[in-house]
Amino acid sequence: MSNSPCEEGGLSQAAPNVNTQDLFENPTQTTATEKTPEDQVLPVVDEASPSSASSFEMLDMESVPAPHQEVQPHWFFCRRADDNTSWLPFSREDSDKLQNACNTVGEKKEEVVVAVDGERYDVYVKERRRHAVYWEQGPTEVRRCTWFYKGDKDTRFMPYPEDFSKSLEEAYMIAVTLDEWNRKLEFPTGETVILHNPKLIMQYQPIGLQDEWASSPSEQTRPRTVKRGVDNISVEIPDGEPEKVDHLVFMVHGIGPACDLRFRSIIQCVNDFRSASLSLLASHYKRAQQDGQVGRVEFLPVNWHSSLHGDATGVDEDIQRITLPSISKLRHFTNDTLLDLFFYNSPTYCQTIVDTVASEINRLHTLFNQRHPEFKGAVSVVGHSLGSLILFDLLTNQRTDSDPRKGVPSDEPFHRNCDTLEQTLTRLGLQQYLETLQAENLDLESLALCQDSDLKDLGIPLGPRKKILNYVKRKWLPEDCKTGAVGLAPGLQVLPQVNSDPDGNQSLGLTMQQPQFHRAQSITSAVDYEYFDVGIGQTNGGIAKGQVSIEYPQLAFHPQTFFAFGSPIGMFLTVRGLKQVDPNYTFPTCKSFYNIYHPYDPVAYRIEPMIVSDVDLEPMLIPHHKGRKRMHLELKDSLTRMSMDLKNNVLGSLRTAWQSFARLPVAALPPVEEGETTLERNLQEAQGVCEEAESSGSAEEMEQPEIKVGMLNGGRRIDYVLQEKPIESFNEYLFAIQSHLCYWESEDTALLLLKEIYDKLGVAFEQPQQ
Repeated sequence: MSNSPCEEGGLSQAAPNVNTQDLFENPTQTTATEKTPEDQVLPVVDEASPSSASSFEMLDMESVPAPHQEVQPHWFFCRRADDNTSWLPFSREDSDKLQNACNTVGEKKEEVVVAVDGERYDVYVKERRRHAVYWEQGPTEVRRCTWFYKGDKDTRFMPYPEDFSKSLEEAYMIAVTLDEWNRKLEFPTGETVILHNPKLIMQYQPIGLQDEWASSPSEQTRPRTVKRGVDNISVEIPDGEPEKVDHLVFMVHGIGPACDLRFRSIIQCVNDFRSASLSLLASHYKRAQQDGQVGRVEFLPVNWHSSLHGDATGVDEDIQRITLPSISKLRHFTNDTLLDLFFYNSPTYCQTIVDTVASEINRLHTLFNQRHPEFKGAVSVVGHSLGSLILFDLLTNQRTDSDPRKGVPSDEPFHRNCDTLEQTLTRLGLQQYLETLQAENLDLESLALCQDSDLKDLGIPLGPRKKILNYVKRKWLPEDCKTGAVGLAPGLQVLPQVNSDPDGNQSLGLTMQQPQFHRAQSITSAVDYEYFDVGIGQTNGGIAKGQVSIEYPQLAFHPQTFFAFGSPIGMFLTVRGLKQVDPNYTFPTCKSFYNIYHPYDPVAYRIEPMIVSDVDLEPMLIPHHKGRKRMHLELKDSLTRMSMDLKNNVLGSLRTAWQSFARLPVAALPPVEEGETTLERNLQEAQGVCEEAESSGSAEEMEQPEIKVGMLNGGRRIDYVLQEKPIESFNEYLFAIQSHLCYWESEDTALLLLKEIYDKLGVAFEQPQQ
């Protein structure tokens, strides 16, 4: 018999061997012992085992039986994680919706579906299963729960299966109605439940074959405590989410399948971030919520790692064949996480990653609008680590409605080459696919009209598909349809350049100059690849040449704000050869950009020094969500002010002593030469500088002047730094990795996003009283 709570709570759903009708006709037949009432009150309290309920029975003997009241059910869902199973309650609003649907489901033949958890999940009431809407996740079991149990080693109450709970409820109703207790329910699998009194109900489980000497259930095993109704157990029922959605945010993860030190997925981390935002809305926008001005912000995860490492690309199998067998766990971690950085710098897999992110965002956006047709709010995007770089490149290459991509119509390919299909495939080293293409009557002209999905349907793997499409793109399309290059050959000189389109929109560009490679104009965006043969032995280019120029897909909406968490954008732009970002540059379709990072994050880099290089700007300090600096930072500021005051006092004392010395009688002093007056002058100047610095420092603390740092964020500041925790300040190296993964649970980060979102909606922020 399994003891897994998900597998019917460790109990069989078989009915007990006690008939309900027999309980009404002869209730004394099911008492725990076949003794007379005189025998039941014998003084056996001192000899009772810890699980005995005799003392409680005697306390409640004189109590008046209360009329039976129907138990109020509450719905729970099962969650499995690392061989650990738990049952979590739905909110009261969702539970009521499920119960109402359950009451009517018997009258309908078709399945009844109820949307729960902010419409991110659908519950199939007849099937008793909960299905995720926006992401891939296996269905989980749901239960209509009325009875619960908890063992000595359990931390929380677990619900019984519905059939078992129904049997318990029938026996409880009879006991209450007849005021007859000490009833024993025995199940075919050996479980025994004894109803001692309304407040004490115990379950006993057999352990293997019972010894003949065991005379009572208490000697078989330690009992479980049984409770009736969710109101009688200690469980935290979550608050329901507001139905109104004010803003939609897509969150893109970084390298690897895990997003934090607990190796949780992007789905779980986004759930935590969403919960933090709901809590902050209730505390920092309480009045606006009460007035109906504020609903909630929906956060949806965007997962691209599974598509890159799935069977479609086959990259994991290719990497595994060349991986050394030693230190296997470390190599597996490297292949699953760190290699994502190299994949993104590979023209083939960079295209896959970008296509996956854009298509997933567009899919989620369409699905969300279908489920929330009343939604009229704006949309923002969040990227963590490498995810922020992907979004940065994607947003850099977006087109406005007035800036269509110039190219050749698909029905009129531009002929650049007279090779046959066989010659082309031979040049690419893909002769084995000639018969496959000829079977579909494809020639070079028709091949130029094919898309990646068409070749995929023919069974051609990803690598050969990209080679074919890239060749057609380079040889059959005019030069002005291609995207410029950032993959640089040796000797190329990179100069910053801002290029403007006819509408006046400016794009971030690089000018490439080399005697052998002359281009009149090279307009490049962040990761537009066109590799050059650097000569590593391949006669036909092969590996030395990148076979594709990245074509960035377009998003179905214009993001309002782009938030980057722990972002390496600045480093990648510098490595690509960009020394400075033009202050007037903005994303084509996104007008706000925030670079948020932890001070000890080893992956994070700043953006503002690349825009304003002549001014040394400190990053903006993100306020603590409780409305003040952390204690150790305040102490550090206080010590700084104290040292400044001490320096001023010392200089003031020297100045006073010098003035007193200068006021001595003239006859007592030798003649003062002109050069000796410099000491007094120096003291006065030093004190004046310190006083000026102190006054300016206090003025800056009181009011920081707004500094324009380019148009990436509409002229506002871009770099925002979190406040480190006190324990983190003791050893920044020890908390470096944790600092890169802290954003998902950071209330300070969540509050900054909410302030940015609701400031644009005209909703005032209020700091709660501590």
